[in-house]
Amino acid sequence: MEMKRLDGGGDVHGVADLVSSGFALGKMSVPGSYQAAAGPSAVPTAPPSYEETVAVNSYYPTPPAPTPGPNTGLMTGPDGKGMNPPAYYTQPVPVPNANAIAVQTVYVQQPVSFYDRPVQMCCPSCNKMIVTQLSYNAGALTWLSCGSLCLLGCIAGCCFIPFCVDALQDVDHHCPNCKALLGTYKRL
Repeated sequence: MEMKRLDGGGDVHGVADLVSSGFALGKMSVPGSYQAAAGPSAVPTAPPSYEETVAVNSYYPTPPAPTPGPNTGLMTGPDGKGMNPPAYYTQPVPVPNANAIAVQTVYVQQPVSFYDRPVQMCCPSCNKMIVTQLSYNAGALTWLSCGSLCLLGCIAGCCFIPFCVDALQDVDHHCPNCKALLGTYKRL
């Protein structure tokens, strides 16, 4: 390696000048944020621009200009060989999970109290809003009324009057659309 003398003086001054200027064998640098450029000018260069410092455009590469020719999906590179088009950053597509849990919404209806009058409700079998239809059946109160009338002496058929009175019978509620039995109101 050849060392160049900066001044025409002795060796002590030449070495001291080389060390202080930072050019000794190209391995030393000047303290500070700039390095001296090797070449004819020893003046430091301008600081890098904002885009170079932050690297704003490094995340989104600009696509090269399209080249004329057949549209085969391959582009010609700078060396004239075919290459794939550049990859662009896109939002990732969600991958369906094999262990996904299906969510089903279930509407829970409040318990319906059935009485001896029609009730407006949603039918559980046909899922329609309805007003129930009533039908009357002989229940425990009907048979007790018949037995008590029989004990009082109404043997000639008057003891069967409770089977004709709806207020003494049990009430069944049916759906008018699908005719399903929705509930029963028992008098006793």
